Amino acid sequence: MNGWTIALIIYVLASTGSFAPVARILLKDVELHPGGPSFDDSPHFSDDAKVRLQQHYDRMHGALSYWKSQTAKHKAFYNYCLIWITLATASVPFLAQAITGDPQSKWLVTTIGAHAAILLAFSRAFRVENNFKAFRHGESEFYDLRRRLLDRPALFGKTEAEQLDSYFEQVEVIRRSIRVSETDNFPSIEDITPVRHANGDSSTPPTPPGA
Repeated sequence: MNGWTIALIIYVLASTGSFAPVARILLKDVELHPGGPSFDDSPHFSDDAKVRLQQHYDRMHGALSYWKSQTAKHKAFYNYCLIWITLATASVPFLAQAITGDPQSKWLVTTIGAHAAILLAFSRAFRVENNFKAFRHGESEFYDLRRRLLDRPALFGKTEAEQLDSYFEQVEVIRRSIRVSETDNFPSIEDITPVRHANGDSSTPPTPPGA
């Protein structure tokens, strides 16, 4: 077993082993953690407003869990792609100059190049970076908005009713922005082809879960 064979084995084991924690993140959902004092503890709202705010948050729970899970999954895969594509880009030109008559040297360069090309193709096809930013930005925007309402409700309006209506409206804007980003970043036949019903009518596909 020569040095080229050892290097090939090390690369395969390293790239496969480093993907194992990424795969675990991709295959499971992330649970939401308590965010500290909530609406029930706020001194700024009446009991009726607290009930409405808490019910609204409960309805948002599924979407928030989905956003957090998608953020974690896209971040993990994005970091994996970034590391290995960068290593391949930096090493392949030098390895190409060092290729000998040993077939294993060619296999090493081919494996590294193919691995980087596959990661780049998946990253671009699923727009991993764009989705990571979209879900992370939406998640952060929601919690920032929620904290502002808890700390400074006067920013949302003069009366309690105005404050709640403004808050609910801004949350809807965040939801729509994430929905638009998600559909833009996940092109598919279902996204552009109407669903045909038996009576010949057509409609757009249903919104993805959690959006």
